[in-house]
Amino acid sequence: MTDLKAFVEAIARALVDHPDDVDVAEVSGERTTVFELRVGEGDLGKVIGKGGQTARAIRTLLSAVSAKQGKRSVLEIIEPDA
Repeated sequence: MTDLKAFVEAIARALVDHPDDVDVAEVSGERTTVFELRVGEGDLGKVIGKGGQTARAIRTLLSAVSAKQGKRSVLEIIEPDA
């Protein structure tokens, strides 16, 4: 089974300037798992992308992998603490 948390972390770390500041929290519910992605200061725009395109692409990949596992996953991108 694919580790979805590591999958999200790997994608985010490849996109940002400060990969060590990437943090993904996993909150599992009965039917849905929520992944909360936090990145370092200045990297939020890199995971959201122009017009939200990068965030949509990440969410699409996560949904596809989750569906193959018979699960539902949601990605929340959290602003870094100032």
